[in-house]
Amino acid sequence: MRQVDLGDIHGQILIFGGAYSNLQATQALIDAAQEHGIPAERCIFTGDSIAYCGNPSETMNLLRDFGCPMIKGNCEIELAAGSDTCGCGFEAGSTCDLLSRGWYAFANQEVSTDQRQFIGSLPDHFIFMHDGKRYVVLHGGFSHVSQFLFPTTPDQEYINVIREIENDLGAFDGVIAGHSGIPFQKSIEGVTWFNSGAIGMPAHNGISTTSYGILDACAFTIYDLSYDHQTAQDAMINAGLDQGYHTALETGYWPSEEVLPMDLRRFVDSG
Repeated sequence: MRQVDLGDIHGQILIFGGAYSNLQATQALIDAAQEHGIPAERCIFTGDSIAYCGNPSETMNLLRDFGCPMIKGNCEIELAAGSDTCGCGFEAGSTCDLLSRGWYAFANQEVSTDQRQFIGSLPDHFIFMHDGKRYVVLHGGFSHVSQFLFPTTPDQEYINVIREIENDLGAFDGVIAGHSGIPFQKSIEGVTWFNSGAIGMPAHNGISTTSYGILDACAFTIYDLSYDHQTAQDAMINAGLDQGYHTALETGYWPSEEVLPMDLRRFVDSG
């Protein structure tokens, strides 16, 4: 695993992840950064630039041109390696697993050799200081990039990851994570764990807006991101990606809840 130390960062930091090949959401995020007056070097991306949506190559180019610090998520790792699966951590044979075969195959054929080399060169983690506190940026878990950690995941799973980080990188005050697609923050044994959610797909909450976060004066704030989801949906349909995730851009609900803990699902099988 490769870590990059970003040093001591001064001023507001914008946190975002999960662009998911959603070109319109990515452009909206860049516009939001400009509205906040936050330059690209203080915008930190938590991985999964390419996934469900219809513009993988264009989205990657936009992020690359933006020039923000980026770590790689599971999608970058698998695409860079030329793998035929996304490495998302979905259970084999689940709806999420079956749907991923469609969007990942499309992304895999669209991404160029140069783009694979770029995403393969991205670090796995960032470390930085901000207002006297030390933060670690990762995608899923520390050693397990596709580990799902949700707001209701048992604390012991977080503690296990925190111990891994401490053993490798020493003491720290906060974790900035991605992968789960759900925005939240919580405190565990004095460590702040923050996830800004994803900009490229709603958070299974019934609204089409997505989310990003800002770190300012040791406090995290989650912001809604509005964008042209209809054009993004049209791009998915035009690409043949009309198996379920395309409707999520409008309805705000994922086509499957299998990856979610029971207490975050809308429908629970009582049988």
